[in-house]
Amino acid sequence: MHAPLPDSLDPVVLSAAGLCKSYPGVIALEQVSLAVHRGEVVGLLGPNGAGKTTTINLILGVLSPTAGSVRIGGIDLALDRPRALAQVNFSAVYAPLPGNLTVAQNLRFFGLIYGIPRLGHRVEESLRQFDLERLRNTRCGVLSSGEQTRVALAKALLNRPRLLLLDEPTASLDPAAAQTIRARIRTLAAATGCGILWTSHNMYEVEEVCDRVLFLSQGRILLEGDPRRLPREHGAATLEELFIRLAREPLAQAMESTG
Repeated sequence: MHAPLPDSLDPVVLSAAGLCKSYPGVIALEQVSLAVHRGEVVGLLGPNGAGKTTTINLILGVLSPTAGSVRIGGIDLALDRPRALAQVNFSAVYAPLPGNLTVAQNLRFFGLIYGIPRLGHRVEESLRQFDLERLRNTRCGVLSSGEQTRVALAKALLNRPRLLLLDEPTASLDPAAAQTIRARIRTLAAATGCGILWTSHNMYEVEEVCDRVLFLSQGRILLEGDPRRLPREHGAATLEELFIRLAREPLAQAMESTG
């Protein structure tokens, strides 16, 4: 696999333009455009069925768009899929690592898939980075939720991605473990310049972690901005109140009230 492009190139690590996805009788996504910059954490918010997972699957190349384009590190996903996806990684609680493999075996297995040079050194580096050294020979299936999340993040950062997609990464964690993971991810984004697209239903988490948020409803982006300022700008006391309002209102009413 190709190495990530040099940091001196385009600071936009993800650019999605006019993404549409439709099925017979159903429009899952309509004219969604978004960008993620180096070192930026962007929250992708919306109720169930809003189009978040569809958006992520289009970015990962799991689905092909009906219209629109995705560029990762300046590379068009449709034209050069291997080079584009070499710069991406993904982690979600619903995509656990093989439970019968140990922590070290999982990291080595995925490192071989990613074609990582000096893999043994990189695995050891990742074990240290995520405090997993004492668990290296433990099967992932018997780890706690917090430990499994740390292993999943170590795996997701093995190839030093320019773009990291995190789908509800702290959903199954207790508050203390979730806080640790959030702090670790913020530090990683700042230290490595990795751009992060993060989905979450936890508005406290979003305010703490995200530099910018996008609200999706019925396959369209309704709002974009700083999660700490958006509530005031739209007459809501909290981000959670704004989220609930947008989730409950029909699309036309939501766009009218926020236009």
